[in-house]
Amino acid sequence: MTDAPDTTPDAGPDAKPGAAPLTGYAYIASFVKTLDSSPGVYRMLDGESRVLYVGKARNLKARVSNYSRPGQHSGRIARMIRETQAMMVLTTRTETEALLLEQNLIKQLKPRYNVLLRDDKSFPNILVTTGHDWPQIKKHRGAKTDKGDYYGPFAGAGAVNRTLNQLQRVFLLRNCTDQDFETRTRPCLQYQIKRCSGPCCGLVSAEDYKASVRDAQAFLSGRTKGIQQTLAAEMAAASEAMEFERAAAMRDRIKALTQVQTAQGINPKHVEEADIIGLHIDGGQACVQVFFIRANQNWGNHDYYPRISGEEDPSEVMEAFVGQFYSDREPPKMVILSHGLDSDDLMADALAEKLGRKVDIIVPQRGEKAELVQGALRNARESLARKMSETATQGRLLKGVSEAFDLPKVPQRVEVYDNSHIQGAFAVGAMVVVGPDGFEKNQYRKFNIRGDDLTPGDDFGMMKEVLTRRFQRLLKEDPDRKAGTWPDLLLIDGGAGQVSAVREIMEALGVGDVPMVGVAKGIDRDAGKEEFHRTGKSVMALRHNDPVLYFIQRMRDEVHRFAIGTHRAKRAKAIGATPLDDVPGVGATRKRALLAHFGSAKAVARANLSDLTAVSGISQSMAQKIYDYFHENG
Repeated sequence: MTDAPDTTPDAGPDAKPGAAPLTGYAYIASFVKTLDSSPGVYRMLDGESRVLYVGKARNLKARVSNYSRPGQHSGRIARMIRETQAMMVLTTRTETEALLLEQNLIKQLKPRYNVLLRDDKSFPNILVTTGHDWPQIKKHRGAKTDKGDYYGPFAGAGAVNRTLNQLQRVFLLRNCTDQDFETRTRPCLQYQIKRCSGPCCGLVSAEDYKASVRDAQAFLSGRTKGIQQTLAAEMAAASEAMEFERAAAMRDRIKALTQVQTAQGINPKHVEEADIIGLHIDGGQACVQVFFIRANQNWGNHDYYPRISGEEDPSEVMEAFVGQFYSDREPPKMVILSHGLDSDDLMADALAEKLGRKVDIIVPQRGEKAELVQGALRNARESLARKMSETATQGRLLKGVSEAFDLPKVPQRVEVYDNSHIQGAFAVGAMVVVGPDGFEKNQYRKFNIRGDDLTPGDDFGMMKEVLTRRFQRLLKEDPDRKAGTWPDLLLIDGGAGQVSAVREIMEALGVGDVPMVGVAKGIDRDAGKEEFHRTGKSVMALRHNDPVLYFIQRMRDEVHRFAIGTHRAKRAKAIGATPLDDVPGVGATRKRALLAHFGSAKAVARANLSDLTAVSGISQSMAQKIYDYFHENG
């Protein structure tokens, strides 16, 4: 890729010295003269160099010249052209490269006039580990760095957890960590409730356990018929031999296997691996429903609400969604769509390049695939209807908040703050965000309280640290407050003292104009009797049955939940920590080996060099480092 000649917002290629800078159609017509017919990506910028739009082109000169002709564009594109005062281009070798670059830039820059995929969550998989003599089955999210076989993606953690729960009942595979496995001397609760065969204590042979692993992998690969037949035969044989307890166990395993298949709902016969994508647009909003089909099984669905203006064609929205959705995900062998793409062959080439094998993109008209698409469309239509209803309700509640607290405008972003600690230990701060679409969980933030000079339990000091870090970052990243990341209202858990302290913090940072309200428990600290504190105004309360009061209670309860959950996670991590975590060069694998050999970190600290070198994976030099660490640090 190469950069085209640089341009700046204050001049066009044809601008004369001293003349006003060209804008809109005139600027683009002048800029086109600098382009050639190479493929590439173009960016339109406004007068403050903010990216308005990112697009790709097979022929940059031909594509960009379309924007220089008035009267040929929708209202959205016409507005974008009028705001354009500069452009940038990157040329690429192929149009496929341009498509990939376009989607990456859209996700990175989030231009105002592009269709944006706002929910960018990753999806979990089921991992059957292969780097151990007794493989483990577990949920996995993120980069596939662990050694093993991955099955997925599943639509969410709930779908994975339900499947794992049933698979453990069927195949009795362990889900404990390698460290727990190596140090156990008696079966755990999973064995007692018949969800593990107890390999840690030798209660199952290696051959039988490996057979169960193979069966689990076969099931996750879609080969279920043989497994059910085998279990049914074993149940019948146990019954004939009057081994009724074993027969009952086989019956329960068959029942669990059936429940897994039932929970998966749609199980297509002729679609082995595909993503089914249905798009519904209504009232200027869009919903995209994605179903994940793997091994002829439905592994769940997820809905998305891309940001659109309402003037885009379905093909434009679908192409933007597909490109952004697979920009950091592995595509399946087949992508089945409800609406065609303007350049489906180009998208197929881009996905194939990413996957390393052919990817088919189809829009079926009849048969099983068309039925699957209709199911996705029905879900998209119903999900969008629910979303629009919730958004309308949310809008009324936000308007009610504005009226209740005399805000200058209806808030589009409310930030709610809270702290959590135990007598100052494991202190964390939490921020949740509420907007027109409800709780925006991808905007939540947690803060590990770092202040060493804080008095344990100093809530004012903790809040000062949280808000200082939050708003210093906002001042650095969005000083003009135009990116939509600044709050229109702060809700603080506390009374007049807390509000006064927060106001001092905000004024010291130079952002004292952000409205804030303190929510304090009222008489007898009962829910429903909350008091609201504002700077320079008398304390107030809302009527007991006011929907706005319930809305504020939900926001306060959500930040409590998030803060307490973050605190518990931090505390649990600290409880599981050992002095070995601080030894240079001792990672997770060596830590497990040392604990398995010696039984505890204290025993490792007391060990001599010869004992340390006897541990698998601990060299002479590493043993010396470990020995020196504990003896130099007492």
